[in-house]
Amino acid sequence: MSCRAVFVFSLVLSASSMAAAQSTPITVIPGNTVGNTPIKAPDIPATAPELKATDLDKRPALNDGTKMQLIRIMDAEFAHVRKYFPVGDKSMIINPDGTVKPGDDTLFRMAQSYGAAAKVGDKVQITNVVFHEKSIYLEINGGPKKKTKWYQHIQISGMGGSTGGVDPNSAQATGAAVTLDFKKHVPEMTGSELKQLLSPVLDFSVKTAAEVYVDTLPPKIRAAVKAHEVLVGMNREMVVMAKDRAPQKVREKDEKGREYEEWIYGAPPQDVVFVRFIGDEVVQVKTAKVGGQITVKTEKEVEVKDGVPTLAALKASDNPEEVKGGAQPEQPSHKPTLKRPDEQPDPVVQPHSAGGSNPATQSPAQDEPQWGTNGKQPDNPQPPADSQPKPDQQKQPPRL
Repeated sequence: MSCRAVFVFSLVLSASSMAAAQSTPITVIPGNTVGNTPIKAPDIPATAPELKATDLDKRPALNDGTKMQLIRIMDAEFAHVRKYFPVGDKSMIINPDGTVKPGDDTLFRMAQSYGAAAKVGDKVQITNVVFHEKSIYLEINGGPKKKTKWYQHIQISGMGGSTGGVDPNSAQATGAAVTLDFKKHVPEMTGSELKQLLSPVLDFSVKTAAEVYVDTLPPKIRAAVKAHEVLVGMNREMVVMAKDRAPQKVREKDEKGREYEEWIYGAPPQDVVFVRFIGDEVVQVKTAKVGGQITVKTEKEVEVKDGVPTLAALKASDNPEEVKGGAQPEQPSHKPTLKRPDEQPDPVVQPHSAGGSNPATQSPAQDEPQWGTNGKQPDNPQPPADSQPKPDQQKQPPRL
């Protein structure tokens, strides 16, 4: 009787545990267990895209100039990943609505089965950018395929065997890729907008080298660079930071015969900016407005010396402390003395004058006794050289 009761109790307990398991389903990855415990895919919070591809549908198609600019911005750029990047030939896809395929569970399962090119939070580098008609393909850490040279596929066979060809024992690719899809075509965009479109899988919040350089500039120059404004006195590197590389350059000679290079930004009906360089320094900034107004700046605003930029004048800054390296006020010079700073002059020692009452011929005051006098004035002080009588004016011999 007791054995039957124990058996019934065990059946009830097992049934209740099965019901609890069905009420709270978990994601189990087949073939991945530790002992008898299956591995669950970690819950990765979904990241809302900062910008969707559908938001750019009304823009025109991407031109070749913008493609080159985006390649310069994105190539060799570092970022932190927000998804698991498994090793494999297939790339991760970001749809026009901002969703990512495959899902987080599938990506984790592929990373466990084939290896992970990058885990969540790892720092990766973009190594290739390819533009297609309706998508942008980006490779990270070398890409998902092993790249070889054309001559590595040549194999020569003979009596002694064969040589050449791809070595099957060579290391396999350890990178990954991501594809950004669009509905109609790849539209016009900036580098920051492209980074926002990739925000569901890549985080570019890490400061770039350009941002670190801009942070080292004085406040007024840093504000000008962030506002894409060129100041007279900037060098070429600072102009590229502020306005990017010029799409058009002209080399001419001015009225003094000096050779200069002019960078031209913009085209009608927009504002056109002409930046003139002599050597590595901006000497003139001319802006042609849409309404026909032309403004010209020739007064130096920035001084770049030994690679350190500073403001050229106090009037170029609202805060005088921003100007460094300017002319320092001349400090009053002090005669060398053996006295302590808090020691008062000796009232016994009086200034000595010679040559009559004419103040112009008075000798400078002696604050201290001369060496070897023991604090006493000489009996026959010598008058200054300019007060000695000339030989023709001497009527009486000097008194001994």
